Amino acid sequence: MSEPTSPDHDDVPGAPGVEPAPSGPAHHDSSAEEVFRTSLRTVLWLLGALLVVGVGVGWLVAGAPGVWGALIGVGLALVFSGTTIVAMLRTAHSSAQTMAAVVMGTWLAKVLVVIVVLAVLRDQDFYSRGVLAVVLLAGVLGSAYLDYRAVSRARIPYVDPASSGTTTPDS
Repeated sequence: MSEPTSPDHDDVPGAPGVEPAPSGPAHHDSSAEEVFRTSLRTVLWLLGALLVVGVGVGWLVAGAPGVWGALIGVGLALVFSGTTIVAMLRTAHSSAQTMAAVVMGTWLAKVLVVIVVLAVLRDQDFYSRGVLAVVLLAGVLGSAYLDYRAVSRARIPYVDPASSGTTTPDS
C-alpha cells in the first residue's frame, strides 16, 4: 500500500497513490453549443440562398406574386426552423426540465404562428401559393437535413469519463 501524498508534494500522474490527472474540463457543453451554432449558421445560409433563388424564380414564374410568395415562404421557414435552434442555444446550461419546457413552448408558439399566418393569407391573392409552398417546403426540409448533419458530425461524448467514478486500466 502506498503512502498518501501531502498537499505540497508534486503529484505525478501514474505514480503510486496518485489518481490519474483528468484530461481537462468536460467539453460536452461547449461542444453541444457549437453544434447549435453550426446548425443556426448553416440554416441562415440556406435561407439566405433560398431567398435569392426563390425571389428570382418566383419573379420568373409568377411575377410580383411569386416574389411575395418567396418572401413569405422564407419568413415562415425561418420562424419554423430557427426557433428551436435558438431555444436550444438559450437553454444549453439549464436543467433538462427547463430545456424541455422551453423547447415545447417554442414548438407550440411557432406552430401557432404558422397556422395564424396561413389563415390570414388564405383569402389573399397578392402572393403565389405555389411559390410559397415550394419555398417553405425547401426551407423546412433543407434545415432539417442541416440540423441532422450538424448533429451527426459532432464529437459529443455520451458520458463524462471524469465524473463516471471508474478507474482506468493503468491504475
